[in-house]
Amino acid sequence: MRHYFTADQVRGYEAPLLAALPGGTLMRRAAYGLARVAADELRTRTGGVAGRSVALLVGSGDNGGDALWAGAMLRARGVAVRAVLLAPDRAHPAGLVAFRAAGGRVGTDLGEPDLVLDGIVGISGRGPLRPAAAALVESISAPIVAVDLPSGVDPDTGTVSGPAVTAQVTVAFGALKPVHVLAAPHCGRVELVEIGLGAGAAEIRALTAPEVGAAWPVPTASDDKYTQGVVGVVAGSAHYPGAGVLCAGGAVAATSGMVRYAGTAAPQVLSWWPEVVAVDGFAAAGRVQAWVVGPGIGTGADAAAVLRSVLGTDLPVLVDADGLTLLAADPSLVTDRRAPTLLTPHAGEFERLTGRDPAEDRVGQARRLAAEWGVSVLLKGRCTVVADPDGQVLVNEAGGSAAATAGAGDVLAGMIGALTATGLTPSTAAAMGARAHALAAALAAGGGSDTAAPISAGPLLGQVREAVRILRAQPVLKP
Repeated sequence: MRHYFTADQVRGYEAPLLAALPGGTLMRRAAYGLARVAADELRTRTGGVAGRSVALLVGSGDNGGDALWAGAMLRARGVAVRAVLLAPDRAHPAGLVAFRAAGGRVGTDLGEPDLVLDGIVGISGRGPLRPAAAALVESISAPIVAVDLPSGVDPDTGTVSGPAVTAQVTVAFGALKPVHVLAAPHCGRVELVEIGLGAGAAEIRALTAPEVGAAWPVPTASDDKYTQGVVGVVAGSAHYPGAGVLCAGGAVAATSGMVRYAGTAAPQVLSWWPEVVAVDGFAAAGRVQAWVVGPGIGTGADAAAVLRSVLGTDLPVLVDADGLTLLAADPSLVTDRRAPTLLTPHAGEFERLTGRDPAEDRVGQARRLAAEWGVSVLLKGRCTVVADPDGQVLVNEAGGSAAATAGAGDVLAGMIGALTATGLTPSTAAAMGARAHALAAALAAGGGSDTAAPISAGPLLGQVREAVRILRAQPVLKP
């Protein structure tokens, strides 16, 4: 499990160490790790360290001090290092002395470096880069290594409200912060440098690939199709039969023991998935362990009646797509519910439900909806946020935007429903499903980067079983 700590939490862990250790110890530990990563980057990108050049963007805080100390250490390895002080009168005194003593140069321009260290602001910084810093960053063509976090990106929300650094590598000190997962495109690869914080458990966490693989339900010798989980799917309609096909297909591909389809797109669903047990209405569906309702069902009176019937059961229910639009008109359908409920909105659906745009604080907004309505919430995006009413959050960074395609959400809903039917909690099923779904999208896109070939939901669905196989094959690391 990866843990992500807020700026206040990190400062709380730092305080006793700062009081107990000789002055500057934590900074030099951080700088040593930063210098090591920078040297590795130089070696990888240019074939060497000595004789290369590094430029430092130095702000007034401790991150500027980290950059200056790291610059001094790189200078000792034969690197030509130049620092641009954005606030000369407030540069870290000890760091600046060490930098100059090592032979580092202070100037007003970056030159033509092989690598740049971004030490403009740290975890206390908020808001976009100021104009002078923004102009310098805009002029950079060399790779950037961010010091703890990319400057201009909020450490707790990952929000970018103006000019900000986009780094190729971010070196995190002591603990990962929410920015490292919520704003992954700005962070690049994240390297964690231990400095002895001894941080405990966090409320924002991410399941690792081995953890997802180890928890994925696998049939045993005593299992049959019923004990492996039976999921009911209410999706699709005469107007949108594809939603039913994709949602039921997601449940089938996620290795559900049985999928029961209840809806008016039964002929189309059966033409794609003959293993599905299909009927044309909710009342005839039979016994299930969890329900998925909403994709493509429409928003008329008949759809509302079906949604009310599904939510009237005492089973776990996932509500997506058209179901969310109907809930926006009558939230009491879930707020008065006692059985587990998972809502899976994208940003537009979230705003429809709450009247609030979640973009400024996706974790905070997902938590707020979960607490207000007493449900679990999966807020879709490149970084998926899964919040429970108690404030616990699971996140999953997709590593690319391949899954941002029509119908992909229908597949995800079916996958999560199948996992929930096996007895997993909705939030755990949501986080696991999001991880496998992102991997399937990456496989379908030929690697999953933002420059990979665009895909549609069909190829994504076709890679779900392979994604599950890859996750299950991950070695589980013992503590």
